Amino acid sequence: MDVKLATLNPVLEDFWLEPARNKVLYGGRFSSKSWDAAGFSIFLADNYKLRILCARQFQNKIEESVYSLLKVQIERFGLKDRFRILNNKIENVYTGSEFLFYGLWRNIDEIKSLEGVDICWLEEAHNVTQEQWEILEPTIRKEFSQFWIIFNPKLTTDFVYRRFVTNPPPNTVVRKINYPDNPFLSNTALAVAAAAKEEDEDNYNHIYLGQPKEDDDSVIIKRSWILAAVDAHLKIKGFDVVGTKRIGFDVADDGDDKCATASVHGSVLQDTDEWKGLEDELLQSCTRAYTHAVTLSAKIIYDSIGVGATAGAKFKELNNLKNLHIKYMKFVASDSVHNPNGIYAGTQMKNKDMFYNLKAQAWWLLADRFRNTFNAVTKGYAYKSDELISISGDCSNLDKLIDELSSPRKQSAEDGRMKVESKKDMKKRGLPSPNVADAVVMAFAPTANASSVFD
Repeated sequence: MDVKLATLNPVLEDFWLEPARNKVLYGGRFSSKSWDAAGFSIFLADNYKLRILCARQFQNKIEESVYSLLKVQIERFGLKDRFRILNNKIENVYTGSEFLFYGLWRNIDEIKSLEGVDICWLEEAHNVTQEQWEILEPTIRKEFSQFWIIFNPKLTTDFVYRRFVTNPPPNTVVRKINYPDNPFLSNTALAVAAAAKEEDEDNYNHIYLGQPKEDDDSVIIKRSWILAAVDAHLKIKGFDVVGTKRIGFDVADDGDDKCATASVHGSVLQDTDEWKGLEDELLQSCTRAYTHAVTLSAKIIYDSIGVGATAGAKFKELNNLKNLHIKYMKFVASDSVHNPNGIYAGTQMKNKDMFYNLKAQAWWLLADRFRNTFNAVTKGYAYKSDELISISGDCSNLDKLIDELSSPRKQSAEDGRMKVESKKDMKKRGLPSPNVADAVVMAFAPTANASSVFD
């Protein structure tokens, strides 16, 4: 954000000053929501003694919180000498105010025991569940305490949208703000938004104007299914963490693309990793993925299209160098389907007649796992472990992964077979390449457990 003067967005002044138990700020990208919340909270903390809880659904490291944004605002307002920035909290040395940082998913019981919280700032609040809110609301009980509920809307069916926008409770102030309301926005950001509108106005309305979607039937994997799968192996009786250990490895092509890995044990996604890996750094990227595999005693399934075409040679080189035998195999998205004459579950169609290529088949089979898991968690249906999927709540990049898995849309080839929306088409909608999601797809691909085809 191109800001020269240390000030807040003037259009939000009345919002921050209006007294209310729940202060709900939502809208699209570039709208200054979190930026302004960070600035106003720093102002308050520097003038009053406050305890501010900064929470979000998934936070496995401090960098995933608003910690960095608060640091920027402290420096921007020239207050570095008044705040002490520690590894896990921020304190004002004059007023005694403190900022605490928690992830709701794994720490909700610990939050229940917190006392004296003046402000609970829920960032990216669209993922907060009804059950979590029913714990949080009575926990934040200090006189005149507030909730700051800040988010970009995803779906009209999300609890937070229904509870605080569709039918807000008493003592709640709701404000929608979008990028045209941000006087500090750079010309570059304005051009990005304008280009997105030209490409796909519906998607522009969602991303930049904060219009929520229905639970999107055009996507392959619904967001609600993915949320149900977080820690599903801890919720579903008989869901055992057994089976092969695999690493899906999506190799960066060029430009802004990134490499990503997904570490899987049986039907449980345990962790992900993403990094910038240029074409001339392929050996470094392969070494990073290979090191994961050695640590976990896992097999590698790698994207062999484009830059990744020579990754197999790199893994062979590493095996020879280290005198190991880590197994690895190619995933070729454009290949013909696995078990072409087999019948796709729930239909009377053969796999080769249902899916355009291996990529489509892999995405649909992963979607089946997520749907089964949703039904098992929410309805008690019974499935075998290899028909389910669980995402560890400790998984890195969890918010990003949820967004990426729920983004690609269904498409049909000219002959009617199912396809996955291309990265090019996703880019037209303003969406980045789903690198982490693609790594997960490879790790769960129907060929991933076929040990006979590993090099």
